[in-house]
Amino acid sequence: MTDQNEAPAPATGDQPQAAPPVKSGRFGSLRRDPKGWLILLLGLGAPLAFFVAAAGGGLGLWGWQAGLAAIPWIILIAVLTLVLAIVFIVLNRRKGRKTRWPLLGLGMIGTLGFLGFMIPYGTAIVTLPAIHDITTDLADPPQFTALTLRADNWDNIPGADDSDMRGMNPRQRWATAHQDAYSDIRSVRIDEPVAVVIEKAKRLAEDGGWKVVSVDPAAGSLEATDTISLFRFKDDIVIRARAAENGAASIIDMRSVSRVGVHDIGVNAKRVRQFLSDLSGTTTAAS
Repeated sequence: MTDQNEAPAPATGDQPQAAPPVKSGRFGSLRRDPKGWLILLLGLGAPLAFFVAAAGGGLGLWGWQAGLAAIPWIILIAVLTLVLAIVFIVLNRRKGRKTRWPLLGLGMIGTLGFLGFMIPYGTAIVTLPAIHDITTDLADPPQFTALTLRADNWDNIPGADDSDMRGMNPRQRWATAHQDAYSDIRSVRIDEPVAVVIEKAKRLAEDGGWKVVSVDPAAGSLEATDTISLFRFKDDIVIRARAAENGAASIIDMRSVSRVGVHDIGVNAKRVRQFLSDLSGTTTAAS
């Protein structure tokens, strides 16, 4: 007869032993979160893909057209990532599950940051005309001499099918679209002689990182090139100063033209406004 108080015999090698409990820490939980990893990879992948597309175009690894063409698809992926993350959150709530935030939250932050970065560009494309040549003098724009105006400058000007512009040639349509969108960009008067103004313009251009190609203080002209963005786009600038009030003052005109592309998303207008404001201190429209 077996004593009921006798301790049970130890397990032999033939008897199965219980596996030690697995400790499930924070990192173990992250490893078992495939949805979070998906959102994180997509959310950080969109801005990375944008950087690669732009920088690759700027470095000449592929054409700038290919880099730009990739951006709408990258934005679409970012939007779908955000939608998918919201779907995961809603489904978790409906099923009474707790949403695992670390990975999913980081992915959403990356996606929202990228979309927020792209919103101003999208807004500019929708609200501004598809032109790339901005000047203070529509009737008599400053002319390039050292630099060359792009051969297709008057091609693809919008408004050919617009009833309000019927019968206008491309340059007239450009002037109309320009005036409607950038009516504030006009010639400015500075109470300094032409040579002084051009020398000041040269210093401002160099401080801004522009490559000054030609400068002639006596003739009142300056030409330069500005390189911008990861795409390394080049915009050509010409500044013209004409004497006023017997040489005591100057009338300044400026022109900024993108070398490639149709729509400059307002970059040239922003450059003209800022440069003339810096040049004159307080911009005064010329009469």
